[in-house]
This record gives sequence, C-alpha cells and structure tokens, in this order.
Amino acid sequence: MKTIFLYIVSIAVLVSCTHKSKVEESNETLKAVVKNALNNSEKQYLLMAEKYIAKKDSLPRSYESGKDISSDSRWWCSGFFPGSLWYLYENSKNPEILKYAKLYTDRVEREKYTTDNHDVGFMLYCSFGNGLRLTGDEHYKEVLLTGAKSLATRYRPNVGLIRSWDWNKDKWQYPVIIDNIMNLELMLWAANNSGDSTFKEIAISHANKTMEHHFRPDYSSYHVVSYDTITGLPHLKQTHQGYSDESSWSRGQAWGLYGYTYLYRETRDSKYLEQAKNIANFIIHHPRMPKDYIPYWDFDAPDIPDTSRDASAACIIASALVELSDFVDADLSKEYMVVVDKQIRTLASPEYTANPGENGCFILKNSAGGYPFKSEVDVPLTYADYYYLEALMRLKKKFK
Repeated sequence: MKTIFLYIVSIAVLVSCTHKSKVEESNETLKAVVKNALNNSEKQYLLMAEKYIAKKDSLPRSYESGKDISSDSRWWCSGFFPGSLWYLYENSKNPEILKYAKLYTDRVEREKYTTDNHDVGFMLYCSFGNGLRLTGDEHYKEVLLTGAKSLATRYRPNVGLIRSWDWNKDKWQYPVIIDNIMNLELMLWAANNSGDSTFKEIAISHANKTMEHHFRPDYSSYHVVSYDTITGLPHLKQTHQGYSDESSWSRGQAWGLYGYTYLYRETRDSKYLEQAKNIANFIIHHPRMPKDYIPYWDFDAPDIPDTSRDASAACIIASALVELSDFVDADLSKEYMVVVDKQIRTLASPEYTANPGENGCFILKNSAGGYPFKSEVDVPLTYADYYYLEALMRLKKKFK
C-alpha cells in the first residue's frame, strides 16, 4: 500500500512539474513576442514621427487607400500618438523617442482649455499624463490640472454626469456615451494632485450613474444614454456607432471593462471590481467572440463571421485584462491571461502587425472606427496602437 501511495504521489508531482514547465515555457515565448512587438513598434513610430515632423500642428489619425489621414489637436484622438511615443520611450529609453514624445505632446497642449466636448481626458491624460509619469515635468502637471477644470465644466449636478456631446440637440437632451467613462481617470488624478475633492465627486457620480443606467442585466452596455435635464433620468438609450440600439458594440464593451478596472484601482471600491469582472465575463464568454479574442466590430452584427474585426477593441480589452488579473483570484487571473495571451500573439502576427514602413507607419491593421458610416473601417487607428503598446508594457512589467 505504501508503495502504491508513493507511486501516486510521484505521478502527481510529475504532472504538476510538467504543467508548471509548460506554463513557464508559454510565458517565455510570450515574453519574446512582447519584446519583439515593442522593438518593431519603435521602428514604425520613429518613421511616423519623422514623417510628421514638418507638418506643423498635425498628428497622425489613420491611413486609407494609400494616403495619410491626419488631424490637428481638436480631433478626439490627438493624444494617442504622443502617448504611444511615451510608452515606447518607457520601454527603450531611446533619447530620439523622448525628443519626439515631447514634440508631439506639445502639439496637444491647447486642448487644456477645451470645454465643448468630453474627450479632454483622452487628449491630455494619454499624452501629458504619461509624460508627467515618466519625466516629472511640472509644466505637464499644470496642463493636466487646467484640462481637468475644463472637463469639469461639462458636469451638471442635477444630472450627475459629464455631458459627452453638444450636437443632435433635437434628439438628445443630455447625451452620455460609454466612452466617457475613460475620461474619469483624469478627474481622479486631478483630485489627488490638487487637493480639490470636487474632481473625485464628479468622477464617482459619473461612474455610479453610468453603472446604473448604461448596463443591461447581462452587463452589456448601451452606447448612448440621453438624460432628461430636469429629472436627471434617461429618456433615450441608443447607439451611434453600433449595429442597433440593443446591440453590443464591441469597443463600447471594451471601454466599460477598462473604465471600471481603473476605477477599482483608484478607489478600491469593491462594486467597481465586481462590475469589471461581470463585463469581462460577458465579453470573454460571448458566443460570437472569435477563438483568437479579436472581436467583430459589434457582437450582434448580422453578417458574422463575414464582417470586420476591430483590433482597437481587442487592444483595449487586453490592456484592461492584464490589469484586472492582478485584482482577482488565481483562477480568474489565469482565465484573463489566457485570453490576453491569445490576443497579443494574434495582434503581433502578420495578420494584424504591419512591416516597418508599411501601413502608413502605423503598428496595427484592421480596426473599425465608425462601421455604420463606412468610416475608418479595416484601417489602422491611433488608439488601437496606443492600447496595444499599453498592453505590451503592462505585460512586460508583469513578467519581471
């Protein structure tokens, strides 16, 4: 009997060691994928930075039909290219990248006075926020605080949310889109760095009301919720970029996951963690999620699988899951990292990653901006590259 027991124990140990060995081997290969992806990305973005240096006030936006599509700082995506350069500098400490990160960050500075839209967080926190984190430049801090004050002007206490858009007033009284959850990180930063608790009060109110009114029982999210300006309650729940009002636009689901993950990080309020876990469960286990976890542009698109994928949504999901994996139990953490592993390997493959000098010098291919309007479909987008690089950097730190 003792011999049998020792044999069983030996087999169990052998199986455990074999499993551990496979996990370690998988981690090592993913490390190599991440390292190579970051190196290739730096080559691309050095070419991009050089290409735009003489185009005063211009920033890359996309690349379509063999032509560069640019914007000035007013476009909601203006902070993503400089933010990507900051991640690349953090990775390699290349002084050439640092030079460009500062240059293109400066091109966005005027948005600190923007009060006519909610995208100030995207514009400034991705650019100046990363710049401040990596350099400690006090001027960057001033820009961020001024920007947070500008964003705060869009908050109405009787509604309890930051207004997203000012157009389409014949339909929407006070529209709030799920994307807006991303801009609260700037407000929470401002509260911590100004001594003014009003910024945090605004952020928490917006997060709570979004959680109450934007999400369905299955934790999928509406894109646009318009609020009655008198009662402060929703009067319309619709979409603008998704397939239909009741569909699950994939990037919208990604914004929600990312938003409630960092809200938990910043507040340690367990309800935000539960919200993030529930959104992750909806996304990961959706029956129309492909095996490589690069989602279709909308989970309810009628022509799946013969429709476009959205690399940008995958990148946002991957970055969020890497962080969320640190806040959950071992089983959930493993589940999240299996998803991230598949996403990153797929995104880093030739199917999605461009060769240096190709793809308008963007890193990734095949994102979907505004599919219903046939706008920016199956093209590179700056925010796909930004959240891809963020996910890579988070993985790099996790592997240390």
